[in-house]
Amino acid sequence: MTTRLRGNPWAILAVLCLAYFMSQLDIAVLAIAIPEIVRDLDASLDQVVWALSSYILALAALLITAGRLGDLYGRRRIFLLGVAVFTVFSLAGGLADGPGQLIAARAVQGVGAALFVPQTMALLVEAFPPERRGMALGIRGGVGGTAAVLGPVVGGFLVSSLDWRWVFFVNIPVGVVMLALAAATIPATGGRKEHRLDLAGVMLATAFLLLLAFGLSQGARYSWNGGIWAVIAAGLVLFAVFLAQQRRRQDREPLVPFALFRDRNFAVMNVFSVVVSLTVIGLIVVLSVTFQSVLEFGAWRAGLLLMVASLLSVVFDPVAGKLSEKVEGRHLLLFGMAATVAGLLWTFTQTRSEAGWAGLVAPMVVIGIGNAFLFTPLATVALHRVRPESAGGAAGVLVTSMQVGSMVGTAVMGAVLREGSGTAPTVDTIRDVLLLLVGTAAVGAVICLAAERSSTPADTAPPAEGTPPVGTAPAVRQSEDAA
Repeated sequence: MTTRLRGNPWAILAVLCLAYFMSQLDIAVLAIAIPEIVRDLDASLDQVVWALSSYILALAALLITAGRLGDLYGRRRIFLLGVAVFTVFSLAGGLADGPGQLIAARAVQGVGAALFVPQTMALLVEAFPPERRGMALGIRGGVGGTAAVLGPVVGGFLVSSLDWRWVFFVNIPVGVVMLALAAATIPATGGRKEHRLDLAGVMLATAFLLLLAFGLSQGARYSWNGGIWAVIAAGLVLFAVFLAQQRRRQDREPLVPFALFRDRNFAVMNVFSVVVSLTVIGLIVVLSVTFQSVLEFGAWRAGLLLMVASLLSVVFDPVAGKLSEKVEGRHLLLFGMAATVAGLLWTFTQTRSEAGWAGLVAPMVVIGIGNAFLFTPLATVALHRVRPESAGGAAGVLVTSMQVGSMVGTAVMGAVLREGSGTAPTVDTIRDVLLLLVGTAAVGAVICLAAERSSTPADTAPPAEGTPPVGTAPAVRQSEDAA
């Protein structure tokens, strides 16, 4: 049975989707337990918020490094290590008897997630040929969307039925199952003979991403004071230093091989991913505020409206993935942007002081379908020509671009909605913000037009300058130790 499962692409997909589901679920699942944690640990609200933030900060700061670690030391090995760390520190989080222990456990849990999240994309690139990759990436995207929808629901059930600690404890049996299934299904291939990890690049990348993530995610909390802007500026300076350091190291296994960006579609899709993530997360923030604070639908109806968009996105993710195997990816992205713009404009027409919630169901359907045709084709187009030996680094860069876009979108929308609006934004402010998002979506469509046809599969694409031909790859790779 194990022999039949090992190397089976669909068995590998199932394991990777389970891991990705848990990583995304843990982003939101703890939020609903905040009041219980404050009471049980005698913690301040600020300390518990830090427990939430530390996971996201660690995840964002280490994605590029973790992706490259998979290229150098074997994706299966790094995936298993990440799942093990995630599982052990889920137990530590559940056993925490003080806020400091909870924050530390949550941060290391984020390190574990950062180690395996890029591998979930890179291992799919390795397991599926380009012509069958879209469906796999679509299923992965749908699983991530499902986790986002179910996070508050699962958290609420565990907290009300058992205890807040079960938000962590539930990860333990799932983690053990993931380890067993991964060992049985993912073949032990990959890992270079000579390990030359770019330690200077790792430190610079981690530092600039951590500073940017902190500044963007915590800016509103500190009222965008001078200290926050100094943190962001320092992050940008370190980013420039990182680029200069990487340029000098291109002939010595850099953390980010610039040869990746010689593939025009990979370069374009990284820019596109920032814009589309900014637009989508900005839209979620705006709609949440609009439904609850402006139109006063209440939390229940507001949640149902947002769930309509989320569920439609989840349902159509695999459809978009399957279509991306047959239809030019950039055309699907343009359709996704067009549907998102249509949904935004429809929401704009329905946003008025006397608006009823029923009139916003149809716009949410359109937005949900549009979102499904954005992220899955994005990954398919970006990774289509990426060679398997570089898939980890490529996935790490792409996921980081998405994460940065999400953080920028959250920060910008939060600042715009609070600007001059008193305790709650007005209908006019919301309508202005919706038009701003239409503008960002239009920019994304223009960027998408810069992509080339992605019909050349990775195994026939001409090698980028400085990249060894595919036929030479076995000479510089070895099997991982059985684990």
